[in-house]
Formats: sequence, structure tokens, C-alpha cells
Amino acid sequence: MKKGCLSDYFTEIAVKKLSVVDVDPRKSNQHELGGIKGIFPKKKIIDNILFIYFGEDENETISEDVPITWYDTRKNDPDRSPEWRLYYRTNSVVNKAEAGDMLFMCKRTDGRVIAIITQAQSTIENQLCWIFGLKDVEDKFAEKNIKEDNKNIEFVSGYILDVIGIETEEEDERYLEKLLIAFPGGFPTTKVFSQFARDSVGDISSLDGPDKTIMAWMEHEEMLFKTYEKYLVSDHIKKGFDDVDEFIAFSLSVHNRRKSRVGYAFENHLEYLFMKHEIKYSRNKTTEGNSKPDFIFPGIKQYHDEAFSSAKLFMLGVKTTCKDRWRQVLAEAQRIEVKHLATLEPGISKNQTDEMNSQKVRLVLPEPIHATYKDEQQKWLLNIGEFMKLINVEKVL
Repeated sequence: MKKGCLSDYFTEIAVKKLSVVDVDPRKSNQHELGGIKGIFPKKKIIDNILFIYFGEDENETISEDVPITWYDTRKNDPDRSPEWRLYYRTNSVVNKAEAGDMLFMCKRTDGRVIAIITQAQSTIENQLCWIFGLKDVEDKFAEKNIKEDNKNIEFVSGYILDVIGIETEEEDERYLEKLLIAFPGGFPTTKVFSQFARDSVGDISSLDGPDKTIMAWMEHEEMLFKTYEKYLVSDHIKKGFDDVDEFIAFSLSVHNRRKSRVGYAFENHLEYLFMKHEIKYSRNKTTEGNSKPDFIFPGIKQYHDEAFSSAKLFMLGVKTTCKDRWRQVLAEAQRIEVKHLATLEPGISKNQTDEMNSQKVRLVLPEPIHATYKDEQQKWLLNIGEFMKLINVEKVL
């Protein structure tokens, strides 16, 4: 079950901010990077490595396998010390990059190297700097042995690894028999599965600290889901597929189930907390037109009662990841001036949270995720417990 540590996935990283010389063909046509010491061994290498570009928008992700050569530029000059450089072919990823973007050269435990470029001051840049423990990155490579600042892989770090395409090992075979007994026909509804997760998590009470509790529920449900998913997918693969179309359809169904499940799980666990703490609410009820906010407090009846003060009304949108989708809450619950949005996304960029603030949208995150945000952002964030006090029924009625 244990996801392990960051050093189970990476051994070393080298990070720098890209300069104009690195990315502008008008300034340099060398397609070379120097100053990397620990990522590659001291011998000539001709290989392909994966280059990935992540922008602030989720649709701005591109990747390409790129031929590289790692070589000593002074090999034929024995009187001078070696100077190792990385030559790379022209590629769509570097062509997308701009000066100020961050380059992460990440060495996996199997020896493979991934080159990740992140848009300057983006959410993914913040996330990778947090998980690798980086601050004040400059335009020269800074290298780091992962074991020197190792992290246990928990919900937040697992989330970030998933963003860059690295799946953590977190299934627990001890729960498989229980899952097969409880759900012999496959996955139940998300609400039923979330309840199973809460019932089987162990010594966690809904009346304990809500932030600690909801993170425990989310982590446990994630483990249960991956345990059962691995069994179901493996079983299907063993049976085989009639054709390519059936295989593609199955792959898409697995992918879509993963994406939708975590969002419903977060919403289900929040609803259970509200019920157990006797907070009045309505879930997915119509406010105006086709708008159905995830939660309205103290309820939809009070919302549609013009005599009920709008100052005592609250809404909560729930999105495990925000991206540009956070703007959807702006059109919901027009009587409520300040919108609250619960998310599990770590390290959202300051540009994004500044815009949210200007649009009167306030983020609500479990307390453990706050540390992934900059100090000035953390002052504006609410944790789950603080939000629940804000909407406490005795205060709004």
C-alpha cells in the first residue's frame, strides 16, 4: 500500500530558468545545454529522451521524444579539463518555450531522463518546485540528489506526480478480498464507494478535525480504487480484446472513470462532513436557469426566499482541479457575492489566485495542501474547518 518516497521514482534533478540564448534561435543555433554534471555519466551518450512542455492551460501540454547527444566538447584537447554538454535536436517542446520558463532535467530510478519545461510562474512550476524542494532557481543549472531532501509520497505529492505522467504504486492487496465481496460485479456508484472508504479507513472520526479527516478519506479511497481497478483491468486484459476499437474504448473508459471518480469522491466526503456536523445545505439544486451549484447553504429554499438576507447565503463549488474551470462558478448563485470553491489542487499560481480574488472567488483547501502555496497566498486561503465555521447554521439563521 505504501507509496514510498520520492527517491523511489527519481534519483537526481537539474533545474534552471531558460535564458534568451537557450530558446531564441536568433540568439543561438547551438541547441546545447551545459552545466549539467550528475544527470548523465561521464561518457558519450547518443539516445532519445522525452521532452514535455506544460503551460498554465491544461490544453497546452505537448511532448516529443528528442534525439540527444551527451559529449565532451574538449575530448580532442587533452590539456584542458572535460566540458560535457547536451546537444538536442530541434523539437516542438523547446520551440514552445520562452525565456523565463523553467527546465527540469529529471533522472528516473531506471536511468531514463525526462526534460520538463514549465511556463513561467505557472501552477505546474509551483508544484514541481514544491515537490523537489526548490527555491530561487536561477538561469544556471542547480543540481540536487533526491535523497538529500526526500519526501514521502502522500496525496499531494502523488497528485503532482500524476500530473507529469508518473503513476505511484498505492494498491493494497489486503483489501482486494473485501472489495470483491462487497462489490462482486465491479465498481458501485461513487457515493457507495465513498461510504465504503469511510467505513474501512480505520480509527478516523467525522467529528475529528475536518481537514485531517477528509485527507484520510481521500487517500484511503484512492488506494481502494487503485487496488480494485488494477484487478479489474488485469482481468479484462487477460480475456483479451476482439479488435483495436474495443481496446481503445476500454482504455478511454478507464481514463474517464479515473477523472470523474476523484471529483465525486471529494464532493461525497464534504457532504458527509456537513451532515455529521449538522450543517444545513442543498446539493446540486437549481439557482437560476441551468445553474446548479454543488452546495448552497443553508439551503435552496432560503436562496429562493427574497426575504432571506443574501448576506446569510453561501455557496461552495467543488473542483478537484481548477485550471480555467474555476470561472464556471461565477455564473452560479447570482444572489451570493463571494463564491467559495473547494479544490485539492496544490500550488495554484499567484496569477490565477489573484484573478480569483479580483472576481470574488475564495479557495477552500484541506490544511495540508496550504503549504504548497506561497506565503502571501496562504493568508487568503481557507481550510475546510474554517469554512465550516463560516457557514455554521447558528450563524446564518
